[in-house]
Amino acid sequence: MISPTILAVASTVPVTPEWNQNVGIIISVSCLVALVLTFKIQKPQVGPKVPLLPISIPAFIAAMCFGHLVGVGIVLGLTNIGGL
Repeated sequence: MISPTILAVASTVPVTPEWNQNVGIIISVSCLVALVLTFKIQKPQVGPKVPLLPISIPAFIAAMCFGHLVGVGIVLGLTNIGGL
């Protein structure tokens, strides 16, 4: 039997949209913006370098993680207000 508390919480959780081009574009753009922001950090060259970019691998991974977090927030926010 499912507890009433779990049912109450489950009704307030936002529903994620089906994946489509808009979701992919939002995530990609937010990752690119985060990558551009890595050029503002003090020491982007610490650690092994990415072959085609002037930043290190840890900075690149951190930028992609941050971009995905921001992109998911944007997608969920737009879905919650009905904009996506």
